[in-house]
Amino acid sequence: MGLALNAAGGLGIFLLAMAMMTEGLKVFGGERLRRSLQRWTSSPLRGVAAGAFITALVQSSSAVTVATIGFVNAGVLSLQHSLGVIFGANVGTTMTGWLVSLVGFNFKIEAFALPIIALGVALRVTLQEKRLRGLGEALTGFGLFFLGLSILKDSFSEVAATFGTTTLATTAVSGVGGIALFALFGLIATVLTQSSSAAIALIITAASQSVLGLGAAAAAVIGANVGTTSTAAFAVIGATPNAKRVAAGHILFNAGTGLIALAILPALLWGVEALGELLGLTRQPAIVLALFHTVFNLLGVALMLPFIGRLGRFLSRHFTTAEEDISRPRHLDRTVAATPAFAVPALEQELRRMQDLVCGTGLAAIAGQKDRARVIERRAEAIAQLGRAVAAFAVEVRMEGMSRTVAEYLARLLRVARYLDEAATLLSRTHSLSIESHRITDDATQASVLTLLASAQSCLMVCAETGYENDWRERLDEDQLDFEARYQETKAVVLRAAAVHLLSIEQADHLLDAMSSTRRMVEQLVKASLMLLDEIETRAQENGAAEQAPAEEELQQSGR
Repeated sequence: MGLALNAAGGLGIFLLAMAMMTEGLKVFGGERLRRSLQRWTSSPLRGVAAGAFITALVQSSSAVTVATIGFVNAGVLSLQHSLGVIFGANVGTTMTGWLVSLVGFNFKIEAFALPIIALGVALRVTLQEKRLRGLGEALTGFGLFFLGLSILKDSFSEVAATFGTTTLATTAVSGVGGIALFALFGLIATVLTQSSSAAIALIITAASQSVLGLGAAAAAVIGANVGTTSTAAFAVIGATPNAKRVAAGHILFNAGTGLIALAILPALLWGVEALGELLGLTRQPAIVLALFHTVFNLLGVALMLPFIGRLGRFLSRHFTTAEEDISRPRHLDRTVAATPAFAVPALEQELRRMQDLVCGTGLAAIAGQKDRARVIERRAEAIAQLGRAVAAFAVEVRMEGMSRTVAEYLARLLRVARYLDEAATLLSRTHSLSIESHRITDDATQASVLTLLASAQSCLMVCAETGYENDWRERLDEDQLDFEARYQETKAVVLRAAAVHLLSIEQADHLLDAMSSTRRMVEQLVKASLMLLDEIETRAQENGAAEQAPAEEELQQSGR
């Protein structure tokens, strides 16, 4: 019982040390580390190097993974480049094994750790600057790291002395069952501690004290490497699709690498021992296991890196949301952009789709359901992303052989996209106005605001019509004039209500601001709809004239 408590205490100190090291280094160099991660990931290979270096520095692959997910969500990193960082993080986390094997068992640990703890605590207590206090916390964690390791080593030494040759060290790793058993042990240890570094330190310490045989420990190291994906899997529950894709890439890489390493475990161990001799390293179990951990992760990177593009495309097709479906163009691609004659009608179709999305989201905003605020915001952002994709497509359209008329037409279509984009950004304010309208206690003001919203709804419904009927333009003009009149009336009603204290100044300001945003939204949407109709009609007339000219010429020739 005493041995178990000592081992648990050592493991607890070790976990605390890892957390302190990670948090301290993040505070000390956090912004620089973030900038470095962004700057060094311009290609998947550089992403691997950046992930390995930064993970080795902060001693936490989880921290690097979370930062990477944040960059992907912000659009700073592509999915492929983020996968390179994830691959590199697995290599960087092997630094813990080298610390344990090279430092932890070759020095009197207390003499090494206690001065570091004293220095770290002194920095934390005496200094006021946040960065230097973070350095002090990191140094304290570094010292505790080795102190916890010392307790673990002593505990496993006592286990080995107590059980002698009946320990797991004499257990041969034979067959699939034996390998799987010890791999499962490593995986469970990582899931329970939520730290692959802690689990691997535990395994290396057990092997160094003859509690685990080399083959069993190697299988357990593989299991621990796979188990580290549990942190990412737990972290992305309910998270964004990009976060889930990065986590899935992490799981696929670690699981794939682990299965390959388990399949060739005897040959891989033999190769690692030979490499250790070639490098002049001792045959201590701790050294061999640290080298083994590094080699099989490097092997995984070498095997997976050539397929990182395919993996990124595979992941991009999964974990999609309705908002992502909205933000992806349905009618635009590079093959169409190569031919202006095909690009223009495709762009028209995409803008009609964008117009329908703005109208549909606007009608949902006017409906004013309380639980729809976040949905409206996400859809508005997705529409904005679609607008950026439309603009990027227009820039990609091949200029060679393009007439001046087509170039001017593309420029006008871009104006339509800009109008729709601005209308989308104002939709959340319209939803806010709809919600606020039900909280107005003055009946006259409430009725006026609701009438304004009904007028806006009428404009949106006309804009949303799929076919342009003969009287479509007239009806839209009438609805817009009616909306403008309702806006001016409602504005006067709100100001009068505030003047006689039927509304608070704050409530009146909020209503006027939301009304102004709704007015701007309707104006931009109507402008976009009218301009898009004008452009489509103009192009149809030009195409008709172009088709009619050869026919007339043929008739003239036949008449001769």
